[in-house]
Amino acid sequence: MRAALLALLAGGASVFAFAPFGLFPVALLSLALLAGLLNRAARPREGFALGFAWGFGSFAAGVSWLYVALNRYGGMPMPLAALAIALFCAYLALYPALAGALFVRLRSGGALAKAMLFGALWLSAEWLRGVVFTGFPWLAVGYSQTPPSPLAGYLPLIGVYGVGGLLAFAAALAGLVAWRPARQALPAAVFVIVLLAGGAGLRLVQWTAPDGEPLSVALIQTNFEQSMKWSPEHFVEVLRGNAQLVRETAAPLVVLPETTLPTLVDRLPEGYLELLRGFMREHGGELVLGVFRSEPASDGAKTATEADLRIYNAAISLGEGPTQTYAKQHLVPFGEYSPPLFGWFYRLVDIPMSDQTRGAPDQPPMAIAGQRIALNICYEDLFGAELIRALPQATLMLNISNLAWYGDSLAQPQHLQIARVRALETGRPMLRSTNTGMTAVVQPDGRVAAVLPEFQRGVLRAEVRGYQGMTPYAHWGDRAALGIAALVLTLLLVRQRRSS
Repeated sequence: MRAALLALLAGGASVFAFAPFGLFPVALLSLALLAGLLNRAARPREGFALGFAWGFGSFAAGVSWLYVALNRYGGMPMPLAALAIALFCAYLALYPALAGALFVRLRSGGALAKAMLFGALWLSAEWLRGVVFTGFPWLAVGYSQTPPSPLAGYLPLIGVYGVGGLLAFAAALAGLVAWRPARQALPAAVFVIVLLAGGAGLRLVQWTAPDGEPLSVALIQTNFEQSMKWSPEHFVEVLRGNAQLVRETAAPLVVLPETTLPTLVDRLPEGYLELLRGFMREHGGELVLGVFRSEPASDGAKTATEADLRIYNAAISLGEGPTQTYAKQHLVPFGEYSPPLFGWFYRLVDIPMSDQTRGAPDQPPMAIAGQRIALNICYEDLFGAELIRALPQATLMLNISNLAWYGDSLAQPQHLQIARVRALETGRPMLRSTNTGMTAVVQPDGRVAAVLPEFQRGVLRAEVRGYQGMTPYAHWGDRAALGIAALVLTLLLVRQRRSS
């Protein structure tokens, strides 16, 4: 019981490694404590319990902001919303629990072998969490290692899961030798120092190079409160607010956030899009904005009810050139589509436009002002292996988001940190235009060049360069990290079998 409580507290403390706190060594300390506790566990079920306790503490502390969406804006009663979040955190905790049980079951040899096992299992468990049931990779520990962490140097090579595995390896090595005599702990310290030094050295490598002339961009943060945005009484006010921001903003590229127009495109007042297009033509620029667009669910369908339409969370461009479109490919379960057997969930909440259709996986970048801009919408930038499909064609990455669903919470800075990881993995700038925050420009080295304050209306103006070339991660995706994990597990199992 005491060990499980320690694991729970260690998991809860891990949230301080992530933004906005940015205490990245806390992740190593948290996992080191977990590894030490697992090494003392006698049976796999104890390892499962310890991993589950750590995971529940981590997710309860780190993603509890989901409660705001369910209760405040989704209308779910408080007890049911709290229960739903607790069950979701319990589900997410199953992945570190699995890693803990397998570690206790398979551990053998000295500290180095055990640390390698822990790192490979942790990497594999986090990758599984990122793909099973379409995935929820939020709070993968690699996200905590953005600059100035020396481990950030490995992100362009092996991505966020690979960095999480390296962090878990270093943490386990530290946790397993922490109480040993200095001469026994020295080799482990050397391994960790070499690992960190290697990452620091890799941060000096420029995997991609600038392409084309600098581009002036204006990223608009509209700051419409979520309940106001979807209120029929405020519909005209929201449209006027968007139009005024566009009219007052001149730049070759102007961006409005996700679903900034809270209705289907073909249900907008007549002439509204042409009004926006006219403003951009006056400025000589292009506007990219988040919209809902639709098409008939079946050929020849003539009804206009929402149930008869395929609805897409999309972005369109308006300006001098022809209209270009992008439709969100990776939808949010329970927010943008209902998984099978979960229709009851939507009887408990009221989420507008919650029955959406996935966009095609091979959509080309938008060609704007001499650059090729790869769009991703909100939650999509959690999936690095999907974003690299746009490379090497894309020279810039653009994320449009609306996190107003989650109120003033950890969601905004955590999401910006995720964008920093994507910039490092792809070697491309990541532009972000959001409703309530955090609107920002992230450079290919993961540095936040500029950011607007949260929950304030404003325009972030910046000069950005497109980039060309491919990072190793852009070539390999997650295959490299998974291959390393598989090789380590295979070698350790072969070694264990031969010694038994």
